[in-house]
Amino acid sequence: MRRATLAVPAALALFAVTACGAPSENASDAASGEDTLVVGATAVPAGDILDFIDAELAADAGLELEIHEYSDYIAPNAALAEGQLDVNLYQHEPFLLEYNEGNGTDLVAVEQVYLPPLGLYSNVVDSVDDLEEGSEVALPNDPTNEFRALLLLEESGLITLADGIDEATFSLGDIEENPLDLRFREVEAAQLPRSLDDVDAAIVNNNYAQEAGLDFEEDSILLEEFEGNPYVNVLAARSDNADDPRIATLVELLTSPETVRFIEDEYQGSVIPATAE
Repeated sequence: MRRATLAVPAALALFAVTACGAPSENASDAASGEDTLVVGATAVPAGDILDFIDAELAADAGLELEIHEYSDYIAPNAALAEGQLDVNLYQHEPFLLEYNEGNGTDLVAVEQVYLPPLGLYSNVVDSVDDLEEGSEVALPNDPTNEFRALLLLEESGLITLADGIDEATFSLGDIEENPLDLRFREVEAAQLPRSLDDVDAAIVNNNYAQEAGLDFEEDSILLEEFEGNPYVNVLAARSDNADDPRIATLVELLTSPETVRFIEDEYQGSVIPATAE
């Protein structure tokens, strides 16, 4: 049962975890019930997937879910680290590791669940070939997803990155070749869909694209491939509770044929189950 939607500004959430770690007044204690697993998620697709499991599969598996929705990428990890959540589902492992590095936490990836492909969207052009010299492109401003965005642009041939570029230390100055002299604007991930009216194109995280009603087939002009992609979203826990049998049960449900079929039917290729054949 979904019981709470938590919209916490990223800057405030980051301050909370780095300054004093104060728990949110709206978040419930993870110890809310012996059989209840408290899960944090962004609304789409993680929240939808968890809602499906809660409605169709959890009871038969002897599991009760309490789902908390978040609208940013920092608060769910802060809540997990604080013990307000048992697990969360919304992020890929590189982001998780970056969060640990920056906040001194010990969160762990329990299972790969799905890939939400990163896409380049535009209200101005219908193809990357139509981007003109000096076009402005908005990028996610968190380091992991910005690096991922640059890799997508490089794969398309729009830019070339310097050899040996390091995800931990890169900057826009590591763009070695930029034939169109593209200009880049760094934007908070949740605001990227709104930026489409102000820029020529924007690389938007899948969950925010779907929440904004962007269609990955009709509206994207460039999309990540699944094969070999390191940015598969994972179910995350703390190192001290990763072996909780309730989490193991949730993993079984998240990777079950029923859930794989739900993801494939619901998202029609815009979200790809990690266990899909």
